[in-house]
Order: sequence, then C-alpha cells, then structure tokens
Amino acid sequence: MFQDSPIYDRLVAECGDVPTQVRREAERVSRELEVAMRPLAPGVLSGAERPPSQGAGWQRTAMLPGPRPS
Repeated sequence: MFQDSPIYDRLVAECGDVPTQVRREAERVSRELEVAMRPLAPGVLSGAERPPSQGAGWQRTAMLPGPRPS
C-alpha cells in the first residue's frame, strides 16, 4: 500500500500494521453479520415458537416530560 515510505514503515514497526488489523476485524464482523442476518429457513420454527409478526402486540411509545399520569 505505502511502497517506499519510511514514515509508514516506522509507524508499523512501533504500533503494528493497524490498517491491516482493522481490515481483518471489519471482514470478521462482516462475516458474522452475514450469518446473523440470514433469514430463517421455512419450517425452522413451529407456530408456537414463531416470534410475532412485526406490528403485532404492544408498541413502545415515548413518554412526554413532566408528571406521569396516575
């Protein structure tokens, strides 16, 4: 990346190759996110275990500042 760069070479010698370490960590996190974000295969959960669909059930609402209603 930084061919013939004595300053970069000295920084790598003192601190390690931080850009390479960051790149590897970003690739690892990206792989983990890919696995986590994969949709579930059909039939993996039975109806009783299936999480509620989006929008079903209660919804969280913001509370306004001030005294709380009784």
